[in-house]
Amino acid sequence: MHVAELIRRKRDGGELTEEELGFLVRGIADGTLSDAQVGALAMAILLQGLTAEERIAFTHHKTHSGDVLDWSDVDLPGPALDKHSTGGVGDKVSLLLAPIVAACGGAVPMISGRGLGHTGGTLDKLDSIPGYDSTPDLDRFRRAVARAGCAIVGQTEQLAPADRRLYAIRDATGTVESLPLIVASILSKKLAAGLDALVMDVKVGSGAFMPTREQADELARAIVEVAQGNGLATTAMLTDMDRVLGRTAGNALEVRESIDELTGAASDPRLREVTLALSAELLRLGGVEPDEDSARAAAERALEGGAAAERFAAMVAELGGPADLVEAPERHLPVAPVTVVAEPSEAGVVAGVDVRAVGLAVVALGGGRLRESDPVDHSVGLADVAAPGEPVGPGGRPLARVHAASEESAQRAVEALRGAYRIGDPPAEETSIVLEVLR
Repeated sequence: MHVAELIRRKRDGGELTEEELGFLVRGIADGTLSDAQVGALAMAILLQGLTAEERIAFTHHKTHSGDVLDWSDVDLPGPALDKHSTGGVGDKVSLLLAPIVAACGGAVPMISGRGLGHTGGTLDKLDSIPGYDSTPDLDRFRRAVARAGCAIVGQTEQLAPADRRLYAIRDATGTVESLPLIVASILSKKLAAGLDALVMDVKVGSGAFMPTREQADELARAIVEVAQGNGLATTAMLTDMDRVLGRTAGNALEVRESIDELTGAASDPRLREVTLALSAELLRLGGVEPDEDSARAAAERALEGGAAAERFAAMVAELGGPADLVEAPERHLPVAPVTVVAEPSEAGVVAGVDVRAVGLAVVALGGGRLRESDPVDHSVGLADVAAPGEPVGPGGRPLARVHAASEESAQRAVEALRGAYRIGDPPAEETSIVLEVLR
């Protein structure tokens, strides 16, 4: 096969066979295709798209470009289940869902990513825990899942290597937005994890990667189609990201909020609702519970009875973190040296929030990255974040409390928050956190 001819055919709107797509993916993984050829292929796919059959085949070959985990020789407590989010601001659902599902009898081998741009990454949150090994070797990963019921770790070099190379080249060639490439990137890693069922959390709104309902709906349907075409039972939920999820944004602060949610020390209704909805769907889809009602009840019992908190503690300990993190998070999580109250310029009601701008304010504090090589300060971020419909004002309820490394960075964050919040008439009605379920 001639690489340039295959790229030219796709550029001109032609279709590629499964064999041809396999040849190209192998070339991406082993270096046979040059960076220029990989970039040209990505641009051709961006411009012309892939048919449903091409998407399924392309994802299949990317999945099998490296190791595919097999859990049959591991004594798992239940089916291998996972959740993936398209990313948002304050999205700490994975830290809650994994131990909830584990406490209900599922096994959660969750392979997560780091934050990039305005969205936070689950691995960055876990890296704020002293000693936690977010990139363990395969044996330790498998052992943690078997013993704790869940483990949240990063992608290893052996899993979907074609995706890792293609992702870096997409970032450099302006082809990140290609829907077929997004779908293949997400699913190749999940399929390589050897899952029995997957729930996708597709965020919609100003803080989401896909800000419009139409874009998010298209992505969700494509993911379900390609996942099921590769034999993985999958449901997609469209969920709201027109406000920060929970009351914190920033790595150690989000870990602390998650622990408070697990122990009952504090609770945010929308964070709780989306977590339980996703957990219940995963339990139903994976066959742990027979129907939606029993799955929801099981998830609620695990959260409210403390079993999920125990699983989270066990996961942290298995992966090298402090055994008493849940009992004494303040003893272990890093704390920023400066805390400043971000007051609005005027009193009123929060009418709307540019959530992307809030996320970028956290990045500017040092809590995220614009390039993969950027360092992250795990202690900084925002707490007590105000939500739409809530009254705020000078001397009263602030927009947020800024945790920063310096007074100067804190004041810049305050100004950014004032620009991100719109004070005026309250929203007509509260938007449901779960917008649509696609099975």
